[in-house]
Amino acid sequence: MTGYGKAMLETAHRKITVEVKTLNSKQADISVKLPWIYKEKELEVRNMILRKLERGKIDLYISFDAMAEEPAPVINRNMVRNYYAQMKEISEELGLDGGADLLGIVMRLPETLKTERPELTEDEWNQVSGLIEDALSMTDLYRLEEGKALEADLARSVQKILQSLENLAAVEGDRLVRMRDKLTALLKDAVGTENIDQNRFEQELIFYLEKLDVNEEKVRLKKHCDYFTETMNNSGLNGKMLNFISQEMGREINTIGSKANDAAMQKLVVMMKDELERIKEQSLNVL
Repeated sequence: MTGYGKAMLETAHRKITVEVKTLNSKQADISVKLPWIYKEKELEVRNMILRKLERGKIDLYISFDAMAEEPAPVINRNMVRNYYAQMKEISEELGLDGGADLLGIVMRLPETLKTERPELTEDEWNQVSGLIEDALSMTDLYRLEEGKALEADLARSVQKILQSLENLAAVEGDRLVRMRDKLTALLKDAVGTENIDQNRFEQELIFYLEKLDVNEEKVRLKKHCDYFTETMNNSGLNGKMLNFISQEMGREINTIGSKANDAAMQKLVVMMKDELERIKEQSLNVL
């Protein structure tokens, strides 16, 4: 489920910004980017995200702009002297005249400069963690608003399936009677009335027509739709359950379509399948 949250704070030393972006995902896929001073708190930040947002593809960024002058790098004198002595010795051995250029070369070597990095204080981290909570709460609120829109859309799709299910009764009519008359006429034309074993024919006809009856499927589909709505209105994490129920709805709709043997009924089945695909797609965005 998509979401976005942003929170900002100015301290005496820094202007701190926290941004959170989320997309739908079946698991918790968390990416955290922190400035060097907060790196030691990464595990704590991840736990805060899991507690608040639970799952999704979640990106959290923390950035800051220094409000005061940052400490300048300090020359590591011992390291520079050591490098310079070695470079000068090698130059003399090779008969080279490095001169003043040696110092420029030495200053580009590793660890010739060092920066005194300030320690993260408990007070500053308390402020930053509060800022993270604010951004996560804003993201969660964003997702709740989207969830309400998803709920309304899912409810409309379920209602359309139920409406098509009701229309099946009107379309179905005397379908089985018409099928019985058609089979009887075909058999008479094929072998003649006098050659028909009426008892055997009735047995086979009942068995065949039972295979075309869709009453059980309609009852089960109605139950699944009601259960879907009930689950959707429950609190808690219902996304996986809704997805499972939608699969059961699909089985009943497919069975009705395979038994329909009627153009008008097939049209309604196609409409129900269209709404079901919408339900399946949207239910993947539900926590």
